[in-house]
Amino acid sequence: MARFVTIGYGSREGYDRTDPALRDAAHAHDDRLRAAGVEMGVAGSPVQVRNHDSAGVRVQRGPFLSAALPVAGFSVLEADSLEEAVQLVSASPCAVAHGVVEVWPLQESP
Repeated sequence: MARFVTIGYGSREGYDRTDPALRDAAHAHDDRLRAAGVEMGVAGSPVQVRNHDSAGVRVQRGPFLSAALPVAGFSVLEADSLEEAVQLVSASPCAVAHGVVEVWPLQESP
């Protein structure tokens, strides 16, 4: 099985305008994924770490990436294919509540 990292983006505004029954179903879907072993969490406040040329560690608060929507959460899941991974996350709260989920295949390091 292949492993995938997912990044969910979503805003409170989009979440709040989604029908509560759809949100509840999306959260129940995430509960089933967790029960099946998917590692999942809500995004906290990030820091950037740099150690250019191993000359010293520099840490700066805040995200490096910028996106139209804030990062809401992450998961690491296993699936037989990218298509299956997409299917697994397509019913998650970010996908359903006017956000977006990126699915990144994890590849072996050289």
